[in-house]
Amino acid sequence: VQLQASGGGLVQPGGSLRLSCAASGTIFSINTMGWYRQDPGKQRESVASITSGGSTNYADSVKGRFTISRDNRKNTVYLQLNSLKPEDTAVYYCNAVVVTTITPVRVSDYWGQGTLVTVSS
Repeated sequence: VQLQASGGGLVQPGGSLRLSCAASGTIFSINTMGWYRQDPGKQRESVASITSGGSTNYADSVKGRFTISRDNRKNTVYLQLNSLKPEDTAVYYCNAVVVTTITPVRVSDYWGQGTLVTVSS
């Protein structure tokens, strides 16, 4: 299973970006999908997550500004980033909990390669 993230870039404070992450490979189903971010020298932190049923969870620092969504038919998760602040600058990683087989049941955690978001004037 591979996760391919895209959509990062340089944006001014107050601007917007949309990140995408598509999963491909041997996939029976995908449970939770999410986005994390990491600044150099800091721990990776959870930004947002979404279950297969559409329930979402957000870090307090991004509530009201970021929106996570997914397209189950495309095995893709999105993160809409609005009202961006310089402190949102980080490498953003997507994550997916994937069921690859059901006999037996095998569930594994996969990560995308990361996409850099830079918020600066």
